[in-house]
Amino acid sequence: MMRTEDTLMYAEAAESAAVAERHLAELPAVLRQLGQRLRALDPSVVITCARGSSDHAATFAKHLVEVHTGIPVASHAPSTSSIYGTKWRTLERALFLAISQSGQSPDLVLSATAARDAGALVVAIVNDAASPLAQIADVTVPILAGPERSVAATKTYIASLLAVTGLVAAWTEDADLQTALLDAPQGLRTAWPLDWSPALPVLRGARNLFVVGRGSNLGIAQEAALKLKETCGLHAEAYSAAEVEHGPMAIVGAGFPVLMLVPNDAARDAFAPLARDFIDRGAQVMVAGAEWPGAATLPVLPGLHPALGAMATVQSVYRFAAGLSLARGLHPDHPPHLRKVTQTR
Repeated sequence: MMRTEDTLMYAEAAESAAVAERHLAELPAVLRQLGQRLRALDPSVVITCARGSSDHAATFAKHLVEVHTGIPVASHAPSTSSIYGTKWRTLERALFLAISQSGQSPDLVLSATAARDAGALVVAIVNDAASPLAQIADVTVPILAGPERSVAATKTYIASLLAVTGLVAAWTEDADLQTALLDAPQGLRTAWPLDWSPALPVLRGARNLFVVGRGSNLGIAQEAALKLKETCGLHAEAYSAAEVEHGPMAIVGAGFPVLMLVPNDAARDAFAPLARDFIDRGAQVMVAGAEWPGAATLPVLPGLHPALGAMATVQSVYRFAAGLSLARGLHPDHPPHLRKVTQTR
């Protein structure tokens, strides 16, 4: 019988602390120069462009950029450029932030090219520094994750979060963000053994799941839902704590599983009354980042900066998902009908 520790998903997620160490060793000069360039440009808008797990990193980037710079962040639909061939009137003083593991998808390359032609500063956050996306970018920030063989992205996602945090820290010269990056290797290493097995009995036979986040953890909730879909065959949907009480709450009843990823920031205050509502409906509530009567507690490392806390939380998601996949009779490294690189246009 295969052990969780023998899967590529587990092994590659466990490398995240080492990736953080490589960032500290190799990226400061690149990020410092990029920070200077962004302060000189003073963008009026930031536009993100990504798909899949990388788009969840873009959600994380939206939160971090808007909170720390006060600049609005919009998500670009790649089909606007790749299928409809839209030519931008002007993107002067815009930062176009393209995030991709492979840097190969034609729609991202076409989108970045269109943005650059319209005057945007194109920054690519990518694992393959020789990829087509990296080649057309004005600045490339390599995420330094190394080869990733598991279909499910793990260390490349966390590496993208590290790169985004490094970019914003260098841009704003925010001391707390810079300290969070210095703390990242030890924080990720210490958080890695945390045991989320209390969620196993709830989700081993489950068919549906809500994953709830907000603020610094919204992108993490999106990523958790995707990983539980692709590796565990579980219909998981991610919602903001501010949105789930609208239409989605109508299907929550006795026994419905809810995973709440509580951020270590100002958004956490919204979670306690929401958890009580779920519990009162008879939902099976699992909580990472807080403790409430009637809910199963999943451990997190306390006191981390919200950005680093998000990385540590999604690391725990990966470790747990690999084990849950095996418990459900699946293999986390070989999701059905999926492949590592998806090329869309």
